[in-house]
Amino acid sequence: MTGLDADRVLWISGAGSGMGRAVALAAAGHGAKIALSGRRAEALAETAEQVDGAGGEALVLPLDARDPAAIADAHAQIATTWGGVSDLVLAAGLNAPARYWADQSMADFEAIVTTNLTAAVRMIDTALPDLRTHGSGHVVAVSSYAAWRFSPHSGVAYSASKAALASICASVNAQEAEHGIRACHLCPGDVDTDFLALRPKVPDAEARRVMLSPVDVAASVLFVLNSPAHVRIDELVISPLSQR
Repeated sequence: MTGLDADRVLWISGAGSGMGRAVALAAAGHGAKIALSGRRAEALAETAEQVDGAGGEALVLPLDARDPAAIADAHAQIATTWGGVSDLVLAAGLNAPARYWADQSMADFEAIVTTNLTAAVRMIDTALPDLRTHGSGHVVAVSSYAAWRFSPHSGVAYSASKAALASICASVNAQEAEHGIRACHLCPGDVDTDFLALRPKVPDAEARRVMLSPVDVAASVLFVLNSPAHVRIDELVISPLSQR
């Protein structure tokens, strides 16, 4: 079996807005069951309403991705409701305006790495038994252009944590292919989302106009999720024409 349909159960982190929400809405058009996780319950409820309206079936599971118990509880609810996870999209992320050696704090560094890397690994580790049982499935780690090509202004913690996702995905592919599991390290360039507010200098409307939209990134995620069972997309870079 391949492709998103009513038999697939997609778990998305960072589903309350931006790229995570866009992926949920794109998947809803295929009738998939979609578990929505993120820190803001109200935003997740809005995503769920849109998912249901687009033909999907939503389950709202608020959590802080840095909380191991919350991830375990959310997974237990998915298992009880739908029997487990068949596909995983990791779209939660964090950065901070102070992102250089001269001004970063170790507290921010640890929070960013925990959100972008440790929480992603924990969600993969939690979902893998389901994917093995299912006999197929994808892990799509929404990473960053800064993970594919060093970007000096993306931040010490952000660049390091996102770059590490490439190794995480490679290890999944090396060790889980026998179970039909595929991982994609997805590296978007500049995307016009609320995440831009965390930059030291927030882009203006003119700069945002030429960026990718969350819908553009969602289309790439759906391309991966709907790929044939014998196809693995190890890494995918998508950037706006204006990316430098």
